[in-house]
Amino acid sequence: MTLFTQSKLLAYARILANEQQSFPSKKLFFYLLTLTFYFLLSTLPACAATVKSSCPPKLVMAAPPSNVDTIFPDWDKSCGKPENFIYSRQQMLTELAEANVVYLGETHDSSVDHQNQLQIIQELQQHHPKIAVAMEMFQRPYQGVVDQYLAGKLTEQELLEKSEYEKRWGFPWKDYAPILQFAKEKQLPVLALNTPTEITRKVARQGLESLTASERKFIPPFSEIRTDNQKYQQLSLQAFQQHQNAGHGNSSGAERFFLAQVLWDETMAEGIAKFVKANPDYQVAVLAGQGHIVYGYGIPSRVERRLESQKLMQRSVLLSPPQEAITGKDEVVIADFIFKL
Repeated sequence: MTLFTQSKLLAYARILANEQQSFPSKKLFFYLLTLTFYFLLSTLPACAATVKSSCPPKLVMAAPPSNVDTIFPDWDKSCGKPENFIYSRQQMLTELAEANVVYLGETHDSSVDHQNQLQIIQELQQHHPKIAVAMEMFQRPYQGVVDQYLAGKLTEQELLEKSEYEKRWGFPWKDYAPILQFAKEKQLPVLALNTPTEITRKVARQGLESLTASERKFIPPFSEIRTDNQKYQQLSLQAFQQHQNAGHGNSSGAERFFLAQVLWDETMAEGIAKFVKANPDYQVAVLAGQGHIVYGYGIPSRVERRLESQKLMQRSVLLSPPQEAITGKDEVVIADFIFKL
């Protein structure tokens, strides 16, 4: 575990341990949970359920580099020629067009990532007019509000107010607005994927059993919330153990931390899988943080589990290069494509 990852986990642990949080701390709580898991996941070995490969992801670049060896150190010759892993944007789009589900992993505060999300969705829609946009940025109880906006019954400002966007997401709306505007113009479905904030917070503090019947309506059945990825859980518990040794936190808090992230993953995966089952002729473009996508640990493997009886092709794109693990040294690649423009 890198020192940066360790520091983020410990910062999260301190917030979780404090029951009397101020509002800024509560907002930081959820920002750190997503950010922490991205860095945590980028250090983990790959999920055993995914097909093994020691080859790196394909890098989407504006122009081929003069020295490929500097891009792919320690190249595994069994992967073929390294230059075959340098892709143009158009080559990537050709492959993405064949997928049922495309994950566009973002860094939430990167405006460039959101510009690329819009451009990819626009280009995919030209190939496949029936495309849905699934968004982590809106929470499940507000699906009706999103639908009303798309139908022209609400203004953009009313969408923000009625979905409580600032309170529940809070990253600059100007980055996401063009995506919603395009969906409205083309009458594309938009799926509100995320778990309500108050449910995630409650689970992180008190566990799943604390949820009321009305709260459970917005998450999958408990039997579908799978925390059996031992490697995934191990690093989370290690960080909390270090925090506990410093006199803070406890092991049950660490387990709830992991459970809260898995709850996010499972809730979003359930929404995507239900839509795919009901609309098999649609392609789905998923907008979510990189931590929910890398290695397939978060959403992709859980969508696959729910659709195992169907023919399913999923592709993942990281719109910003991760800081680690892009050389293919792990059992599986971190994503199918990484933007390195």
